[in-house]
Amino acid sequence: MEQFEAVEILLVEDSPRDAELTMRALTKGGLANRMLWVKDGEQALDYLFRRGDYAGRSDAHPRLVLLDLKMPRVDGIEALKAVKGDVRTRRIPVVIMTSSQEESDVARSYELGANSYVVKPLDFASVAEVVRQAGYYWLAINRTPASRQ
Repeated sequence: MEQFEAVEILLVEDSPRDAELTMRALTKGGLANRMLWVKDGEQALDYLFRRGDYAGRSDAHPRLVLLDLKMPRVDGIEALKAVKGDVRTRRIPVVIMTSSQEESDVARSYELGANSYVVKPLDFASVAEVVRQAGYYWLAINRTPASRQ
């Protein structure tokens, strides 16, 4: 089995443009030297629960999941429900990063255990700044339990 390096941030985003902006902002801000980008909730769940292509990876979980809501196959709400509903992954901080400003999406995300809900701005400079601020808080300031199991 192939071994995968543990990641600090799991980015779950179907838009290549938004993924590139996010990764560039976090790398430029010195916040992420280990990131994995997956394109939908199904890939994210495979990674987190070590299934399919990720069956051989280590048991380590990411320090942070950045999760879009509107994606193909398994959307962000379903992925969030699975992550927060499982004892193995429920302590992983999940930040919803989406363009949706719908109150129902905000409410449902928090009901399911999201740690934060961030609406992505439309322009590049603002997206980069929002991503840097979110990353800085969750990776540098926020303290999580040593054991994530």
